[in-house]
Amino acid sequence: MHPPSAPTTAHLALPFFEGAHRELARQLLAWAPEQQVDETDDRRACREWVRKLGDAGWLRYCVPASFGGALERLDSRALVILRETLAYHSPLADFAFAMQGLGSGAITLAGTPEQQARYLSAVARGDAIAAFALSEPDAGSDAGAMKTIADSAHGTGTAGSTDSFTLNGSKTWISNGGIANFYCVFAKTDMAAGTRGITAFIVDADTPGLDSSEQIAVMAPHPLATLKFSQCRVPASAQLGALNGGFKLAMQTLDIFRASVAGAALGFARRALAEAVAHAKQRQMFGQTLADFQLTQAKLGEMAALIDAAALLTYRAAWLRDEGEKRGGVRVTAEAAMAKMTATENAQRVIDMALQMHGGLGVKVGTKVESLYRDIRSLRIYEGATEVQQLIIGKSVLQG
Repeated sequence: MHPPSAPTTAHLALPFFEGAHRELARQLLAWAPEQQVDETDDRRACREWVRKLGDAGWLRYCVPASFGGALERLDSRALVILRETLAYHSPLADFAFAMQGLGSGAITLAGTPEQQARYLSAVARGDAIAAFALSEPDAGSDAGAMKTIADSAHGTGTAGSTDSFTLNGSKTWISNGGIANFYCVFAKTDMAAGTRGITAFIVDADTPGLDSSEQIAVMAPHPLATLKFSQCRVPASAQLGALNGGFKLAMQTLDIFRASVAGAALGFARRALAEAVAHAKQRQMFGQTLADFQLTQAKLGEMAALIDAAALLTYRAAWLRDEGEKRGGVRVTAEAAMAKMTATENAQRVIDMALQMHGGLGVKVGTKVESLYRDIRSLRIYEGATEVQQLIIGKSVLQG
């Protein structure tokens, strides 16, 4: 866990942050390097990280104060700081933290008091693992094409009243799939209405008719699975938010956490730069160190500039979201997309340059830059691939 050189909070001197954010970063920087988790088994390790993060109180930043959280409402800048710092030390620790927030975010935004009381406190303590189930085999970026159906059943009481829903279909690429205690699932309740016919549901992992046993192995190991729903019946009380309001809820949830994805990419990039600097200073070549070569210095300068450019967009997006929340909620979809796109793409470039600087050692399995090279690749895809972010930004530009 110990990096070649510990990061500082100097970059948080920017006006986007307040004193409480800097103190949060200082405390986390003191805690994270001391944590040791065997990550050979990603599923077991993820559970352990959730427990450690819960015991230390960091998961309290994933839920509002009324349900055991650290702050009155979700704070995007705090999420960015937490993810950037955790990602610097352990991508799997970052993943475990992020999924607690993303997996329960829809409940924070639209859950009934009963739903919030049942799930959010457990998430904050690390007693329950959360998951967000939107993607399908043929419906990733195109959520309107989803085929998972939630059919309603009507009771014998009030005419037309719904007492349950039956889910059929599948979800895939679901983070925390197979280890989550509950899933926020999005399904079609009106097949003819496209994205306007999607409703969200909370489905407990032990609900009959839900199978989460099909694991997905990826190049940077973390828990992924395909969920299969077969006559999976949930009570009407499992409906999350408004009927047919699921797509809007999903996008609102992603808006909160998209800037934090950029924060994770910053953490990866900062670690790659630290590894590159440490290697360049000690690597002997032609009677001097690698750091003495002007070509090395130029590359390090480019890496630092790419990181700072991404950081400014990331911190701006988080700040705008937090400021907008104070004014009753202002969408920052385009700004979050700019941050996510730029931070992940720049991090890929930074890590590639760091690996190249390491030479043959850079591609040796087990070295930090080698694992970072695998870790960053998925961030350019999940929660909206780079091309999707480009479309979001382009539409915003056209709309003025």
